[in-house]
Amino acid sequence: MAPLSILLLGGTGTIGRSTAQALRAGGHRVTALIRPSADASLLPGCTVVRGEFPAALPAAMSGIDAVVSCLASRTGAPEDAWAIDHAANSAALKAAVAAGVRHFTLLSAICVQKPLLDFQRAKLAFEAELQAAPLNWTIVRPTAFFKSLSGQVPRVAKGQPFLVFGDGTLTACKPISDADLGRFLALTLTDPAKRNRILPIGGPGPAITPLDQAAMLERLTGQPVRIKRVPVALMHGIVGLLTALGTLSPKLKAKAQLAKIGRYYATQPMLLWNPATQSHDADATPEFGTDMLEDHYAAMLRGEVADDRGAHAIF
Repeated sequence: MAPLSILLLGGTGTIGRSTAQALRAGGHRVTALIRPSADASLLPGCTVVRGEFPAALPAAMSGIDAVVSCLASRTGAPEDAWAIDHAANSAALKAAVAAGVRHFTLLSAICVQKPLLDFQRAKLAFEAELQAAPLNWTIVRPTAFFKSLSGQVPRVAKGQPFLVFGDGTLTACKPISDADLGRFLALTLTDPAKRNRILPIGGPGPAITPLDQAAMLERLTGQPVRIKRVPVALMHGIVGLLTALGTLSPKLKAKAQLAKIGRYYATQPMLLWNPATQSHDADATPEFGTDMLEDHYAAMLRGEVADDRGAHAIF
């Protein structure tokens, strides 16, 4: 297939950068629309266009064959989510349709299967718009990212306990690396089987629980890893208290929203949901790539990989 002209949105994030690399490795021409203050050096080999949404979109869409959107709200808070996960993507889609763009690939999230939070509802609202649009589309719903499971590596390296919620098995997942996810996103533009489909995707299995993560770190450090269990009831209590106090203070209301997001990720598996059994299904969760979480932990312990969670940090 001939190289395509791609407009990449959200390119300066860790997944966006990996996606840019994968697209360029596939021979495609990549244009990245970034904020005026963003660091263009993060996207070597790409044509960088600086501008604000939505004003910069029409010009950026000129001559573009496909859009890949890695846009996502930084915190998941309601106002941020509806502004980015929904409105910014919606503006990009309208500009793409007006420009005659043929394909739009969206990086979404597997957690929208059980939408309990505003950012999940915002993502679903845009997913529905995309599916109804007059162009080809692909919606990619990855499981957990390596970076989201890496916050406790420095803790354990310092001899501190590994924190788990409940019994340490609640949040099984098949984590996928940024590089593997970038390659998968790039394939959606050239593989007809990935066209006009919602694609859940994880990294190579088997599914991993928090206790499995602690065991990895024990093997890598050669030292016993202490486990500290945090009762789920404590999370419920914190959310309840902040929700009640949020009726009196906008600041506490915002903290309550973030606490709800933290509780979700502390209690929900990131695996394919099976409506027939009303349960998450590890075996049915698709796998892609070769990168393993344990190798990522080893690289972190050697100081070769930084903690890139940013606003997604919980611990």
